[in-house]
Amino acid sequence: MKTLRKIVKISGLLTVLLACFVGLVLTQSNNQAMAAKNRGKQTLVVYFSYKRNSDGKPLSVGNTARVAQDIQKKTGADTYEIKAARPYTGSYQHVVDQAQREENRRARPAIAGSLPNVKKYKTVFVGGPIWWGEYPMVVYTFMDRVNLNHKTLIPFTTSEGSGLGNTSAALKHKYPQARVRRGFTAVGNTVKNHPNAVARRVNAWLDGLGY
Repeated sequence: MKTLRKIVKISGLLTVLLACFVGLVLTQSNNQAMAAKNRGKQTLVVYFSYKRNSDGKPLSVGNTARVAQDIQKKTGADTYEIKAARPYTGSYQHVVDQAQREENRRARPAIAGSLPNVKKYKTVFVGGPIWWGEYPMVVYTFMDRVNLNHKTLIPFTTSEGSGLGNTSAALKHKYPQARVRRGFTAVGNTVKNHPNAVARRVNAWLDGLGY
């Protein structure tokens, strides 16, 4: 009889401990979900994207825009697309030549529409295709007009072999009081032809950043 009572007590104790453990796990899970949600509200994804692939064919969604969408989906961030007041049109080679002329002159093409209010954001992802080793000049227009100091900045790019270019250095130079973290880059053709694989890479990268 005593043995039976001990078994009942032990069983009851194990039930209580199990309930406490499950409650702790659920609390931690809820806290993590809430923290991720709050972090998303403090995050902005800024990007410029060109809707034509390196083979000259038009894209329904630009390669950089597609990566920006992957980042937004994972982080829950707000987004802002940089749009040139004079859109980049014509053949792919025409745009490449235009981009080189703008870079040589350190031009600052006008941006269409209003700029975002970035005061509430602690983290800003800054994306664009790599044109001649760096962000397109229209992204520099944004950087000249929007103060991102005292924030965490994360570059992301698409290119056909130039990687991140000088984007990290450009952000550090423009915003010396910001923290620049490890960026992400993908080959444009890979984004176009294997978007799911790129999305998995984006998620793995963001996991490494704590998202």
